[in-house]
Amino acid sequence: MVKLFDNINEDVYKAYVFWSTVLVVKMLLMSILTGMQRFRKKAFVNPEDIATMPKLKLKTDDPDVERVRRAHQNDLENILPYFVLAFFYILTNPVPSIAVNIFRVVAGARIMHTLVYAVVVIPQPARAIAWAIPYAASFYMAFQTLVHFL
Repeated sequence: MVKLFDNINEDVYKAYVFWSTVLVVKMLLMSILTGMQRFRKKAFVNPEDIATMPKLKLKTDDPDVERVRRAHQNDLENILPYFVLAFFYILTNPVPSIAVNIFRVVAGARIMHTLVYAVVVIPQPARAIAWAIPYAASFYMAFQTLVHFL
């Protein structure tokens, strides 16, 4: 009897781990980007952050800081479910070249999403495209997983 984890292709698993780690690092860097924007714009939200700078007032609505925060929120809403779906997808023993390329494209598109949303703001549809590609890939993997385990 073949066990579920015996079907995992090593190359697919390695690609999943590598590109997932890239995305985790990208999300960790979003915190640094938020902090950099706060310092650049002097937009601090906690009293202890401005305690040694009496001329500053708390500022919770800076548009540039909020843009980075929204990009980070978008990562949390989309990348975390992707991790789960991608892991389930590798349990279906997918075609390695398809799976590896999905992982690459998703990571690249999510990085591009951050760049066009929070770093160098580019008008739509750049952000929508960078969001839609990984979203569609997640649905593809979900569908393939559902069909496989039906």
